[in-house]
Amino acid sequence: MVIGRLHKAVALISGVVIALAVAAVPASAQTYTLLDVGNVAVPRAECGPGSLPETGLQGDVPAEDRNNLRSTQGYRCNMSLLGGLQDRGGGILSVTYDHCSYTSTFFPGNLLGPSPGVQVLYVSDPSRPVMTTSLNEPAMLAGTWESLKVNKKRALLAATAVPVSTGTGYFSIYDISDCAHPRLLNRGAGTDLTMPLWFLSHEGGFSPDGNTYWTSGTSPGFVSAIDVTDPANPRIIWQGLHGLSGHGFGISPDGNRMYLSNMAGMTILDISAVQRRDPYPAVPQIATYFWTDGHFNQHSIPVTYDRRPYLFTLDEAGSGGVKVFDISDEANAQVVQKIKLEINLDDNMDQNVRSASGGSVFAYDPHYCAVDRPANPTALACSWISSGIRVFDVRNVNDIREIAYYNPPAQTHKNLLLTNSAHALSSIIGVPLFDFVPLARSMFEGKVDPSIAIGPRIGQIAFGDLSSDWCLSPPEFHGNQIWTSCMDNGFMALQLDNGVYQAPADQDSTIGS
Repeated sequence: MVIGRLHKAVALISGVVIALAVAAVPASAQTYTLLDVGNVAVPRAECGPGSLPETGLQGDVPAEDRNNLRSTQGYRCNMSLLGGLQDRGGGILSVTYDHCSYTSTFFPGNLLGPSPGVQVLYVSDPSRPVMTTSLNEPAMLAGTWESLKVNKKRALLAATAVPVSTGTGYFSIYDISDCAHPRLLNRGAGTDLTMPLWFLSHEGGFSPDGNTYWTSGTSPGFVSAIDVTDPANPRIIWQGLHGLSGHGFGISPDGNRMYLSNMAGMTILDISAVQRRDPYPAVPQIATYFWTDGHFNQHSIPVTYDRRPYLFTLDEAGSGGVKVFDISDEANAQVVQKIKLEINLDDNMDQNVRSASGGSVFAYDPHYCAVDRPANPTALACSWISSGIRVFDVRNVNDIREIAYYNPPAQTHKNLLLTNSAHALSSIIGVPLFDFVPLARSMFEGKVDPSIAIGPRIGQIAFGDLSSDWCLSPPEFHGNQIWTSCMDNGFMALQLDNGVYQAPADQDSTIGS
């Protein structure tokens, strides 16, 4: 009877989420619901000399390692730390350009220090990153969440103010041609407290040509296009409500398609009219895809293999991993591959909950990925929250395997020192709430062993101990190095070792927006 009720509850929750999302989709758009749940992990990396491998399942930080402080040594395989800058934590994400990295702010914790605002790091020597300045415009001080982005083509850095999940009003854009000394361009609308721009944002990013900065709000799913052709005078040229909730996105290289994340899937929008600057642009929905394998879709990366278009899209909760779509027919896109670690599989959800207890609301899911080039990518690097930074060989879309990982040392019991870490603040809650749906599904299928799930950390429902880090930033390729940040460890320059990766001559690290 208990199992029956549980099954009904899971079905009801999934059904309500999808039904609400479907209700917001125009009747003219194609709508698909994908029910397949992947239960195969990518092959493990073969660790070479100098590695300090994981002690449990692929991607796991076991409960025993957390409790006996083994996790404070971290885990590494074919990848090592060159240098970093922890300071008060890495915010939610960092982005890079040229020889610099920019560390986001988490409100209000980033204000509790001597240099509040977005940190500018000069990384000409990766072993000794140096902070050159901090950006303290209203948008930068109020928390940038997932809006801090770079456009390499025009050497622009921009962000919006997002104090708590969704923000509005303030937008700053900088010239970073001298990457260590950004120059504010819009001294007026969006930076003057009396001149807000009316949009909602949680996530933001540039069109590939750098002429449009797009924002999306989580509740409701309100999308805005800000024309930054003249960065000194940003202006909103289109806004639309696409659904009840929205998140990140990816944009096609020609700027004509947006692959917009929603609460349980992805919507494909035709944004060509905005890209052309039509006077009264219409933005039709081409298709919407919902799935039960994962939720809170985070962002997408459009790529091509031999000129055929594909999409890497990832879920930051629900153990959905990374899905690879063939989008040659956008109105009938097909999932051709799933990238999951062993800790994400339904067969292992008892172990997942055992180790993630006391680690706060997120557990082991991807958050941001980057490919080393958009055409025929050879490698995909992903921040995988408590599983650290994971790197995959993606030369053959049908034969993806892991080649390296770096899960940084846990900053156990340093909660009060890391005021710019959302993980440190979130650890007031100890329960991995966002694993409820896959756990319930696994229980219904009889795959949960209570003797495993109920482990030594199960009672830590509040005040987590930071026994693993949260990695959420895009891991960006710089030759054979990866530059990124994790919430507790801050900025890190990582070296891919043992000849596992050879940077292509035309390397062009991209996250899709």
